[in-house]
Amino acid sequence: MDAKLETQVFLGILVIASVAFIWLIMPFFAPVFWAVAIAIIFRPVFQWLLKKFPRWPNVNALLTLLTCVIIVIMPAIFLIASIISQGMSLYERIDEGEIDLQEYLEQIQEAVPVLRTWMERQDISMDDLREGATEAAMAGGQIVAQSTLNIGQNIFGFVLAMGVMLYVAFFLIRDGHKLVGLLMRALPLNKEREELLFTKFAEVTRATIKGNIIIAIVEGALGGIIFWVLGIPGPLLWGVVMAIVSLIPVIGPGLIWVPVAIYMLATGDFVSAIVLIAFGSIVIGLVDNFLRPILVGRDTKLPDYLVLLSTLGGLVLFGINGFVMGPVIAALFTVVWGIFIREFKHQEVPTVKTSPDNGKAND
Repeated sequence: MDAKLETQVFLGILVIASVAFIWLIMPFFAPVFWAVAIAIIFRPVFQWLLKKFPRWPNVNALLTLLTCVIIVIMPAIFLIASIISQGMSLYERIDEGEIDLQEYLEQIQEAVPVLRTWMERQDISMDDLREGATEAAMAGGQIVAQSTLNIGQNIFGFVLAMGVMLYVAFFLIRDGHKLVGLLMRALPLNKEREELLFTKFAEVTRATIKGNIIIAIVEGALGGIIFWVLGIPGPLLWGVVMAIVSLIPVIGPGLIWVPVAIYMLATGDFVSAIVLIAFGSIVIGLVDNFLRPILVGRDTKLPDYLVLLSTLGGLVLFGINGFVMGPVIAALFTVVWGIFIREFKHQEVPTVKTSPDNGKAND
């Protein structure tokens, strides 16, 4: 048989087998993805344990995984349960009439006469607005209730996904370096490019997850605390919601506290509104403005606007997994194009240098 034809047939079989395998494991994409993330983030813990107990790699991997469960997975499950509980409670209070949306709307209308005039010009009645707000609130509550029911019905799927994630993470923590070496030998790239790509993938994944999680915890906690201090109902619920929306750079928790502050201003609660605006814009805002570039942008070496666009695009395309996958794809994009410019175009990326004599930029 012709050697060229044999090579082409083999490569065709290789592609078909690879595509089939990827299609096979796609139902477990999220558990495998987060298993890889756990292995990358907690790799330093495993390496530290390995130095202390070099003869017990299995025990070290198990202890590393247990550390992840205690400090990450269990608190996350607790928060999910708490937000579902408070969401159900809020839905029941609206359904039973304890929370009267009509009263809130009337307060806003009385406090802002311009709003009434604008509504009359737009042919919008207060009854329609009240009905729409009630329906939206009830629909949100029903979504929470349905989500709770789905979780209960799909408890087997949740447990299975969690088991797959932890099982795969154990082997990735223990044998991750061997798998990386195998992939590097399989890829038809030189060693420098392979090391650059794998190193960048690990750096961006670690920086994005750790940075976003820390920022989410801090901003969510601060938002929940200020809501609790001001007596806003459901501070834990809104704190968790602010933690979730903090994954969106720049905008973040402002999606929650800004409308609340506007409502306080409209209803005449000026002191609480001013406190919330000051705390949200200064304290919570500074957390995002200072911590995000330090924890995410600096380590990923991506400009802030690219972090924002890649995070938003990742969330739209991949859901919650996108807040990591988006920046990872963007970082790999910049790395690959950097290699192309440096090696294939035979030129370095231009830099601007300042002359010590006259302070002018030189090429």
